[in-house]
Formats: sequence, structure tokens, C-alpha cells
Amino acid sequence: MFDGFVTVNDGAIVDSTGHQVLLRGVGLGNWLLPEGYMWRLSPGRESPREIEALITELVGATRARRFWDEYLDQFITRGDIQQIAAAGFNHVRLPINWRHVIDPDGTMRPQGLALIDRLIDWCTEQRLWVLLDLHGAPGGQTGTNIDDSNGRPELFMDPANMDLTVALWRELASRYRDNTTVLGYDLLNEPLPNEWQHTYPSELVDLYQRITEAIREVDPNHLLMYEGTHWASNWDIFTDVWDPNSVLQFHRYWAPPDLPSIQHFIDVGAELGLPIYMGEGGENNTDWLATAFQLYEDHHVGWNFWPWKKIDTLTSPCSVVPPPGWSDIIAFGNGETSAPSPKDAWSTLEELINNMAFDKCDYHPEVINALFRRAPLSIPATGFGFRGPGISYSTQSSTPLRGFRHNDSVTILQAGETTDQAPFFGHDDGRTRLADEKLTVLLQPGEWVTFDIEIPHPGNWTVVVVTDPDTTAPPIIGFDGTPLTVGDLGNGEWQAITDPDTAAGRHTIRIEASTGNLQLDRVNVRGDPS
Repeated sequence: MFDGFVTVNDGAIVDSTGHQVLLRGVGLGNWLLPEGYMWRLSPGRESPREIEALITELVGATRARRFWDEYLDQFITRGDIQQIAAAGFNHVRLPINWRHVIDPDGTMRPQGLALIDRLIDWCTEQRLWVLLDLHGAPGGQTGTNIDDSNGRPELFMDPANMDLTVALWRELASRYRDNTTVLGYDLLNEPLPNEWQHTYPSELVDLYQRITEAIREVDPNHLLMYEGTHWASNWDIFTDVWDPNSVLQFHRYWAPPDLPSIQHFIDVGAELGLPIYMGEGGENNTDWLATAFQLYEDHHVGWNFWPWKKIDTLTSPCSVVPPPGWSDIIAFGNGETSAPSPKDAWSTLEELINNMAFDKCDYHPEVINALFRRAPLSIPATGFGFRGPGISYSTQSSTPLRGFRHNDSVTILQAGETTDQAPFFGHDDGRTRLADEKLTVLLQPGEWVTFDIEIPHPGNWTVVVVTDPDTTAPPIIGFDGTPLTVGDLGNGEWQAITDPDTAAGRHTIRIEASTGNLQLDRVNVRGDPS
């Protein structure tokens, strides 16, 4: 499986044995291309060059160079890759800033290539694929901070930048053409957002075709990935197949986690006979993650969560603990206070580097569990399956909610009421929904919904169904088709315990309304404390 190339066959991604692969990955953002929001910096200090200028301003050029050398060496290490593999991912997406791998004159940079080689070696040890992602192209493909640009997509304004980008990809493809740990090449991250999507779309298509031709001259085997414009969400440019061994990539943030939000991508992939891939999504609470990533899996869409590690975060699996003086540096960077002394700033930066190793970070297993639907976890009621009536739900009548899962014949209430107001999904700080945002599912007697989960190890597992506190009729709780004995915990919570021989692997929980209406809030699954 791992020892050959991953390719496209009959519209699906397959391994070297011909078996279909569902990509489940995580992005290594903030390493070879730092982003200010991952440091808690504000506009004006968000791009790599702006962050570099801040560090130089604080501690001087010599120490700044030392800081960045240590940062590149320590932010992602073998320990991170070992944990990523242990968590169950099968690939990583590596965002690359062009400045690390090639000079403006076209000379390749050995230091940056060595970092990529080292990562690939670690991933080979752990049997993880690596997707190379040009996150920051020469001149910038987005005109925003995320590509280290000057505020305009100068990649498309200067032919020299396009030529350098083609040369860069040709060199990378030549270097890794025989390496089967490399999953493929993600040619440009989120090109031409906002108004730029209407300015240079033809230039983007021409550049994609030039890069494709250059890569195929030296590498006939690796996957190619193409992203649409406007944060990879506008696929109007995809009208033809540029390479049969290619994948179309979209990104998804803060959108309703439902089929209508991705149906267009599914349709375009089907029309062109190409697989599709959700290459970035995250920065949200675990309810959104548990729902959105189940959506992708139910529709056989591979995915990559963004990102693995940030500084002082709740929304990534791995959080670098900020040292005590970090708030002073951030306050200065955001224009709120004067600068700390160079001595204090350097001490803080050194401590930050020391805190980057995986074993010193705060680990958030609840994020991982939400992505994989792995117990212990909590699933919102609206995270029932996406495989349609008779499999994921059964209802006699319903009042779908406008703007969220309206294609599913299930009654969803917002803040306990039927409403035509589309719900809000922009919880990028990871907080749970407020009382006036709360979403529940209303089931009438005989109606049911199902939730797929993963049990990590055999044994007893407890299912707690949370309903409206005034609920008096217990729900019917089924586990893989077998009804469980239900106990009343009070305050609208109902408990059932699985068989002690429950096997590890995928299982299905079914919640059915019995003799009265059931307003379902969530389903919690945890190990039996006994």
C-alpha cells in the first residue's frame, strides 16, 4: 500500500495495489510559512516578512537569524510526526514558502530542501504520505498575508514570477519523482481570492497548465492537485481535465457543515471524472468538526485538517504554551505597548522555542476525536449522518432549517424554536454555541437519527443522550442494531452501556423517539468508569 505511488483511477484516489484511499490528514501550517493569527498577531504583523521584521526590531538582526534557525529546527520535529501517525492520520500537507527553497535567480536553496527531506524521512518512518503545498509562490498568488506577498498577487503581474514558479515545481518534481512517500504536488494554495478572482483567472489557468507540463516532463507518476480561486471555493476555472492523474481541491471554513455547501464541488468532480479533496478546514469548535468531517467521509471526500500546531490555541490538536513574557511581545507587535527590552524579548523567544517540542505542548485530544468521531467524544444532535433517509434518519414529517441541512427531512430547531434564520458557524475561537444559537433535533414518536462513531479499544462504553430537561419519555437507544437498556440520569439525560465485548472499530448509534416527542441536544460517548 505505502510502497508505491498514489494515483487516480476511474475517478477515485487509489494506492499502489489499486485499493481506494480515503485521505485523512493534517496541515503543518506555521512552520515553513508562519501566519500571524497563529501567533495572535494583528494586521500589519501577519505575513512572514512582517513577523520577521518584528523579531528583528525586538532583538536585532543577528539574534533574529538565530531565532529563525531554531524555529525551523524545532517547530515541527520527529515527535510531532510520530504523534500524527499515532492519532490515525495517513498524510500531512506541507505548506512551503518559496523563499525557503529557491532564490530569485532560480538557484535552489539547500537549507530549505534539507528541512523538507528531513520531514519526508520522518514520515517514511511512520508510513505517512506528504503532500507538498506551494503556500507562498514567488510574488504571491493571493495578495494577502498568507502567501508573504506585498499585498497584491504579483505572481500573475510579473512573467518573471510565473517563470520562477514553473522552475521551482520542475525542480521539486525532479527531486522527488521516485519518492513514494510524497503523495503529490498541491500547485498553488488559495490563488486569487476576493476581487482578484475576476482579474486573473485566465492567467491562473495558463500557469496551472505550464506547471503541469513542466512537472510531467520529469515526473509522470505523482498526483497533481489544483485549487480553485477565492480561497479554493470558486471552481469556475475547472472546465477541462488538464491531467488525468489529478485531484481538485476545495477548502471549507465557517460554512454550514452540510451537503448543500459542498454539492457543487461533488458535481464538478463527477462531471470531469476527477476525485475531489477538502484540503483545508478547521478553526472551529468540536461540534462543527464532528459534523463537517463526517460529511466528507460519508461522501467519500478525502480531507486535511488545518493546522496541527499553533501558539496558545484551543482549536488545534497541539498548542505551544506561551512563556510569561509572550503577552508583552504580542502587545508590542499589535501596537498596544512599547517594546520589551532586547534582553527580555530574547529570553522570551528562547523560552518559546523550548516550548515547541510536542511533549512540552498542550495536547487537545478532543480535537482529534471530533475529526475521527472517536470516543470519548460529544456529537451535536445536528451531526447525524449524511447518507440520507433510511440510513441516517427516518421521519414522517419535518420542518427543515433554512441555511443548514435543508435537504434532509429532519426538523432542526434553533434556540428551541422553528426559525427561518440561518445559523452561525463562525466559532473560530473554538467556543461552544451560545444559548440563542443552540441547535437541536426534534423527533416525533417512531422517528430516528443515527450517529457513526469509532471505538478505539474493546470494552464497555457509555452512551449518554442529552435531551430537553422536560423530556419524560426515554429515547430508544440502539447500538449496531441492538437496543440497549436505558437509564434516567435526570435533567433530560439518558444513559445506556454497551456490551463489555464491544469491539474496537466503527459502530452506529441510533436514537429514536418512543412515546413522546424528543428534542435531542447531543450524544456523548465515554468509557465506562467502572
